Amino acid sequence: MQSDQMAYDRASTIFSPDGRLFQVEYAREAVKRGTTAMGLKYKDGVLLLIDKRLSSRLIEAKSIEKIFQIDHHMGCATSGLVADARVLVDRARAESQIHKMTYDEQIPVEVLVKKICDFKQNYTQYGGIRPFGTAMLVAGVDARGMHLFETDPSGALMAYKAGGIGAGRNTVMSVFEEKYQENMTLEAAIALCIEALTKASESEIKAETVEIGLIQAGETFRKLEPEDVASRMGKGK
Repeated sequence: MQSDQMAYDRASTIFSPDGRLFQVEYAREAVKRGTTAMGLKYKDGVLLLIDKRLSSRLIEAKSIEKIFQIDHHMGCATSGLVADARVLVDRARAESQIHKMTYDEQIPVEVLVKKICDFKQNYTQYGGIRPFGTAMLVAGVDARGMHLFETDPSGALMAYKAGGIGAGRNTVMSVFEEKYQENMTLEAAIALCIEALTKASESEIKAETVEIGLIQAGETFRKLEPEDVASRMGKGK
């Protein structure tokens, strides 16, 4: 059975007899091995939280970036291959600026996410290239409201009220299914994310390895300072 499978995973453009693209599924496995990231909508905006999961105590935590600002009104959290994520973030930033220069307005969040998904999907259609081994949670606020989208290596997208990606996704989703409520306050949303991260993590969670970003209506996307994260980590315990 394994040898039969190997005949269909040598290129991203070859379908197996049961309709699977193995290279895309392998890229999804890369995401599952990535760090745990989550996002949720709360009363006033959208929150992103991620665990950097340092592989060595010699690594400077501040050198690892997993939450990125795309434009004033949106940002994203990534899980999977970091280098692939940076390419997609740069692409998203460029698309956002092109839209602003062309139409003199901020790009709607859903429009940008679909553009990035189209870009990712192209990498499943042609030989000599591979799918991006990263998933993204895109959070933003525009004229249509608050948004949280998840994209995967195939180029598919899904809108969520609360969602997670990475190694601890199943645990995070279970916690959200049980305890998430609409119109949560920011403090309650952060506390719920910390609880989910604690349950999903295989080791003790430290404030220096947690990154939090948020966007609220009328404000710019921002990341919380390390001391703010540390104080909220204390409240979440």
